[in-house]
Amino acid sequence: NLPEGCDLAWTMFIIEAAPSLKELCITVWDHWCIMMTNKEFRKKYGYCEKADVKWKLYAPDFKHKTLAKLTIYGFQPNDNFKRYIRCVVEHAVNITEISLYDRKLCGRCGDKVYQSRYPRTAEERKRTAEGLGLASPAVIHFRS
Repeated sequence: NLPEGCDLAWTMFIIEAAPSLKELCITVWDHWCIMMTNKEFRKKYGYCEKADVKWKLYAPDFKHKTLAKLTIYGFQPNDNFKRYIRCVVEHAVNITEISLYDRKLCGRCGDKVYQSRYPRTAEERKRTAEGLGLASPAVIHFRS
């Protein structure tokens, strides 16, 4: 449950620290059912107010040899996601599959009203895939 709008690059430390990792799955989701918004609770349990953490790779030239699949729930075709996918593919040299899902819907609160720019038509998906500019032979799946 990574917050929407924050830079996703910090999750690269997982790839750096886990050389045997074969699949990485992240969910990007600002959802009021699970967000801790009570200021006293946040202070008591050490939540920080800064949501966007900038991260620099410890070893910018590292190559991950076993990561084969990247799955993102909550994908939106914006620069933040595109930059992140390009970064993962650049370092995960044997990646073969990228699965992109729209935002998850909550069955508990019924939060089904949101502004999604998820590519739904074949043309939108083609433009989005081309917009990633990947030199990798990885297969991109747009899943619902």
